[in-house]
Amino acid sequence: MLLDRDVAEIAAMAGGVRPETRAFIDGEYRSGTLEQTFPTENPATGDIVAKVVFCTGEDVDAAVRSARTAFEDGRWSRRSPRERGRVLLRFAELIDEHREELALLETLDTGKPIRDALTGDIAKSAEMTRWYAEAADKMYGETAPTRADVLAVVRREPLGVIGCVTPWNFPLYQAAYKLGPVLATGNSLVLKPAEQTPLTTVRIAALAAEAGLPPGVLNVVPGDGPTTGAALGRHPDVDCLAFTGSTSTARRFLAYSAESNAKKVCVEAGGKSPHIVFPDAGDLDAVAEAAIWGIFYNQGQVCSAGSRLFVHRRIIDDLLPLIVERARALRVGDPLDPHTQMGALISAEHKQRVLRYIERGHAEGARLLTGGHEPLAGTGGHFLAPTVFDRVGNDMTIAQEEIFGPVLSVLAFDDVDEVVRLANDTVYGLGAGVWSRDIDLALHVAGRLRAGQVWVNNYDAGDWTVPWGGFKQSGTARDKSLHALDEYTASKATWIQTRPPALRPV
Repeated sequence: MLLDRDVAEIAAMAGGVRPETRAFIDGEYRSGTLEQTFPTENPATGDIVAKVVFCTGEDVDAAVRSARTAFEDGRWSRRSPRERGRVLLRFAELIDEHREELALLETLDTGKPIRDALTGDIAKSAEMTRWYAEAADKMYGETAPTRADVLAVVRREPLGVIGCVTPWNFPLYQAAYKLGPVLATGNSLVLKPAEQTPLTTVRIAALAAEAGLPPGVLNVVPGDGPTTGAALGRHPDVDCLAFTGSTSTARRFLAYSAESNAKKVCVEAGGKSPHIVFPDAGDLDAVAEAAIWGIFYNQGQVCSAGSRLFVHRRIIDDLLPLIVERARALRVGDPLDPHTQMGALISAEHKQRVLRYIERGHAEGARLLTGGHEPLAGTGGHFLAPTVFDRVGNDMTIAQEEIFGPVLSVLAFDDVDEVVRLANDTVYGLGAGVWSRDIDLALHVAGRLRAGQVWVNNYDAGDWTVPWGGFKQSGTARDKSLHALDEYTASKATWIQTRPPALRPV
């Protein structure tokens, strides 16, 4: 087992990984039209892991043509749902079989701890793909309540060619969010991974082909946003564009749709999620543990991170020391070490961005309780200590803007109406948490929070049976669950006029 090895052994295994760096178009790996490349960096060392093919608009066009041909000739779209499910089940099995290779690639590419990559990202990607494989033949149509001489049948049909742009924080897992429902419903897919973390997405294209996915049904086009992403977003033969990432980039894809063919755009964007603790929360050790992992998991690079912790003034002096103690105890270190709890931020640029927010917190009057510095200096990695501020006002920059890093803002409150108002005072609406042993209070507050998912007496729990998405500028699309199948299908009504048979003598 990978996690039973020591860091030297794992590092040796990582050094032996040879990433695939080409685009995957029409069932085969190929170099880009201009044979240009871009580097992908190991955030823990600053070293270049690989140079990946840079896809131009011409490459995107080739991928879309391949996807359109595959959709129109029915090699996948007209297969029975059960047959599609069998292929996706085999795909999930292959992800499982290659989980150690994929986990090493993910850690090298993202800087996240190897334990999280293996037991979290890769394992969940396989499980989610398997879930949608099993759901492929579970989507029923309906008949409308028409008059007696009419039969009106409503079916869900695939949209056609889906473009998908995924983020760098959970590369394979976020790809699985889209792959499962898009492919289970019979669409073809052109997928652009984030330029910072393309390696696992490029690799699994071959696994999908090995599982039996026909050529053209899945295409992967690495590249950057302004060139590759824009070409996909503006392409007139893409029927739907699914995007997960920042709110500012989400707006661009909505604009690309308006500039081209008014394609459907499914967006899951940023968050500034409130995590609310009432005085009757109960076990404050459990609350502190949830608060810590709610913000510091994946180095805080999580769209639903509980970055605003609202604590009732009556218990704030009891809870804060527990949070600070746990934050200081988190092990920041080499992502290839199985004992590491926090790895590196994605890039030097992103680390500097987070540090500027920390400086802004100081300048606006928040009190730094722990963190705010750069550990492991001299490694070349982009490490940042878990950081906690209290005495934060909800109008401060660190309480309003998405930092996307390991920075927790603690805010005090006195009553229910106040905390609901403060919690909703944000342009985002992705997640929220409520802690209270009074279920009536918890449900009352959950009902008033403008968020796509609210966790009660936990934070950030869930699985693929529950929809995922937000309100306001966090986007309105839904990933996971059977609801995601609706995003990539359209209802078609067939109106059948019937007539009574001619009367015949008996």
